[in-house]
Amino acid sequence: MTYTGEEPDRQTSALPTGSLARSARLMSLPLSAAGRSAVGLGRRILGGDPEEIAAQARVQAAEQMFQVLGQLKGGAMKFGQMLSLFQAVLPDEIAQPFREQLSKLQDSAPPMPASRVQAVLLHELGPNWRSLFTSLDLRPAAAASIGQVHRGILAATGQSVAVKVQYPGADQALRSDLRQIERLAATISPLAGGVDVVALTREIAARISEEVDYSLEARNQQRAAEAFAGHDSFFVPTVRDATGRVLITDWVDGTKLSAVSQWSAEERNRVGLQYVRFLFAGPKVAGILHADPHPGNYLVMPDGRLAVVDFGLVARLPDGLPSAMGRLISLARDGRAEDMLAGMAEERFITSPVDAQELLDYLSPFVEPASVEEFHFTREWMRGEFQRVKSSAGRDAVAMQMNIPPVYALIYRVWMSGIAVLAQLDVRARFGDVLAEFLPGWRARS
Repeated sequence: MTYTGEEPDRQTSALPTGSLARSARLMSLPLSAAGRSAVGLGRRILGGDPEEIAAQARVQAAEQMFQVLGQLKGGAMKFGQMLSLFQAVLPDEIAQPFREQLSKLQDSAPPMPASRVQAVLLHELGPNWRSLFTSLDLRPAAAASIGQVHRGILAATGQSVAVKVQYPGADQALRSDLRQIERLAATISPLAGGVDVVALTREIAARISEEVDYSLEARNQQRAAEAFAGHDSFFVPTVRDATGRVLITDWVDGTKLSAVSQWSAEERNRVGLQYVRFLFAGPKVAGILHADPHPGNYLVMPDGRLAVVDFGLVARLPDGLPSAMGRLISLARDGRAEDMLAGMAEERFITSPVDAQELLDYLSPFVEPASVEEFHFTREWMRGEFQRVKSSAGRDAVAMQMNIPPVYALIYRVWMSGIAVLAQLDVRARFGDVLAEFLPGWRARS
């Protein structure tokens, strides 16, 4: 058989898993920020241009964030991936240097050495693992938070496949990161546009045991692949084999969703509508909500279909999305604040008294795109909505009374992340039509 890629390097260190080593690297972010501030102050004292100095500091901070989070992978890198979704809410002068670097974390990272790739394959697939492939490229095609993907060809069928290999120690690294990363919330939260960074880390921790089990991911993906087989808009690669730390699926060629931002408005709108339709179609068609909606998991295929990969984080919804969700959003869209409040209290979204109109205002970013025939998702709109809600007099009181029932936890994340991606792509779409097609309980405007 044929292997391509770097030669094994047994001197390369493994993924650091200890709390001390990983904490030291994570803490280099705020410490380096302090150092850059001191250097910047010195340059300003010496007469340097303040705007140029600030811009240089942002570029340096962005580059360092990519290096630290990318090298640590695990929870640290996944945290960075989520920040890359929410850069749409940042002011342009701040977002520009971070946009490119954070977006890299959506589908790339410093790779694992070839020697370690082969060690994992040996451990998971057995001593004859090489006979499974006609060829396998040991250079990763993509490297992400807890594993990296290699392109190979199956010996038995000649099928081109994606071989996803988990980083050794990824599970321990995730647990270590999630204990430490909450300490960084105050430092990194300015990059998150008002997003509750602590809540994001807790959500990751709750799902960690599932994300590191590739055999469970294989079951999720195969269920979706079978449900969407032959679909004219969506494609989910078939699973060929899986263990706890290796996943083999059909290979997909296509253009990354993030690159669509450079396409024409007509194509952006078409692909953006496909993207949001898949997020809502999954529960109805397959009983699965794909809960990791960052652009690195979506490819526009040459035939125009949208390919979807990475089913490690899902919400299993065998009965589809909750019907109460469509009913409550319909009430909010129609401005029926009191009825919406009563319904949310019944669903246990609200556990203490709260003003109905303040609640409706707080939820407006969720509702506005469905309130008009066609909505234009832009970075300016999203940033404005976050700032408006953030500065609202009743915001803190409303937020303190809000509760997210377990069945809605990942739905909330997908909704907000999906809106962020549409804003990045500058999409104009009939969002309400998607809800009418896939969301139980949704009512057309009377």
